[in-house]
Amino acid sequence: MVVAAVGHAPTGQGGTPAAPSHRGRSYTPYLLLAPGLLWLAVFFVLPILTLLGTSTQERVPGAELGVTRQTFRFANYVDALSHYYPWFVRSFGYALVATVLALLISYPLAYLIAFKAGRWRNLLLVLVVAPFFCSFILRTIAWRQILADEGPVTKTLKSLHVIGETTSINIGAFAVVVGITYNFLPFMTLPLYSSLERIDPRLLEAGQDLYGNGFAVLRKVTVPLSMPGVVSGTLLTFIPAAGDYVNAALLGGPGNKMIGSVIDSKFYRTLDYPTAAALSFVLMAAILALVIMYIRRAGSEELV
Repeated sequence: MVVAAVGHAPTGQGGTPAAPSHRGRSYTPYLLLAPGLLWLAVFFVLPILTLLGTSTQERVPGAELGVTRQTFRFANYVDALSHYYPWFVRSFGYALVATVLALLISYPLAYLIAFKAGRWRNLLLVLVVAPFFCSFILRTIAWRQILADEGPVTKTLKSLHVIGETTSINIGAFAVVVGITYNFLPFMTLPLYSSLERIDPRLLEAGQDLYGNGFAVLRKVTVPLSMPGVVSGTLLTFIPAAGDYVNAALLGGPGNKMIGSVIDSKFYRTLDYPTAAALSFVLMAAILALVIMYIRRAGSEELV
């Protein structure tokens, strides 16, 4: 007779299975999270708290520039909004226009790469990210040459009588928006491509089988399914564009400065640290509020 050995699970009182012991709980996940949490605490939370403390300080009367003391002066935020709200409006206006332009340019490009590129797909993706191989500042300065008075863009617009013969477009609001749109275009294109590339082609074929023309399929099927990419792309473009100051500094005139330019000047030129910190917090709070409203709106059924 052959007897099979069968293992039995440990039982408690009354023959019921014993509960698993918590003594063997693994702390490996917490150890793996520890470096990332430490990094965030040291290089994000601590600087934010320091900036918050600086924003409620005030200058010491009669002392050198940059010497401040903590007085919990929350009026710095009121002063920041009352004196510099035109720069906030201009920054958000430029960022919004650049984001819309980037979306209008990137969506057809991402659609082409995802559905029509074929074996050229990888090459086109490389070309999208190729500008990152060059310095941000150099790319921005290059637009001053592209939009120069003797450049091809200005000559073409003058020949079409879109602008006057004495009009210059290499310095001003137009140049700033063009620079922002160009520099952040990959941040819009790549999320859109990722979202479009995941769409099942059979869904598009089903739309065509239901007698939908190309535009109807695009509007009713492709665009709704690609909305996660649209939301991600617009956020990745708008947020850094609103705080950008390089394009405004290199392509804008005195009347085209953005709030980032003011913060830079307060920190590094006039050494007005409390005002600069207050402006930074107001900018972060405004962007956060806009992002929350946008995400809630994008999550509604009306958007799709």
